[in-house]
Amino acid sequence: MLDFLLRLDRRWIFLVMFLAVGIPTLIGFRFPEQPSHLVQNVFDAVENLPRGSRIFMAYDYDPGAQGELHPMGLALTRHCALKGHRMYYMTLWPQGLPLLQSNLDVLKTEFPDLKYGDHYVNFGFRGGGNEGPIKVMVTDLRKSVAADIYGTSLDQIPMTRGVKNLQQMDLIISVSAGDPGTKQWVQFAATPFGIPLVGGSTGVQSATLYPYIPSQLRGLLGAIKGAAEFEFLLNEKYPQLKENPSAFEAQRRMGTQVVAHLTLIALIVLGNIIYFAQRLREKAA
Repeated sequence: MLDFLLRLDRRWIFLVMFLAVGIPTLIGFRFPEQPSHLVQNVFDAVENLPRGSRIFMAYDYDPGAQGELHPMGLALTRHCALKGHRMYYMTLWPQGLPLLQSNLDVLKTEFPDLKYGDHYVNFGFRGGGNEGPIKVMVTDLRKSVAADIYGTSLDQIPMTRGVKNLQQMDLIISVSAGDPGTKQWVQFAATPFGIPLVGGSTGVQSATLYPYIPSQLRGLLGAIKGAAEFEFLLNEKYPQLKENPSAFEAQRRMGTQVVAHLTLIALIVLGNIIYFAQRLREKAA
């Protein structure tokens, strides 16, 4: 057996890893999640607000972070829609516009009763040097956003007519991949003006946001794991989502990761066993 393993073509290992990733992905394999308190705090922040609350959706990421962040962005959109909240979308990243639009497409297809301008609005991309737009909007929204992405004045959109600044928001949800992102929303909106804030971030960025928890940042979804935990809570609370395969995207991705990582660990252990077995044989000879 040892001789067979020593002569084994490495391409068989590549095939095993391919199957470990491909099969769970194709069958939608997923594990039950155990949500952390940080994820639970994000869920509760949205869930406990009264119907019709104003939620500012700051989605500051690009296609490079789509794998980690887009499933959580869509899950947060679904949660806000199910609760009947009013959603104000914006991005500080120019590459984030298509991903922002993807959230609106979910609202159009999965929640056709919600109307643009009454239940959700898209402010599009707002530039101005990192925290620039945030500093303006917290005191005067119209100085930074005079119209929505389609050029319609905020005074002509029902859900924005009475909104003067971000201090009138009941919650800010920041999903970000770096700067500008959650850190700037904490520093220039949540902290000085006391606006409730929850976030979602990539794995590498999460560690930089932990110092703001829990007073400045009430909860945090960390990478695809946090997104999967949030999906689990959402799908348990709202059983109607269980008929929607798209509502399990983060959980499916975590399922694939778990199988792939376990396979990798098994291969590492096997490799060490082969190494020490070979050493013992050489000593015996």
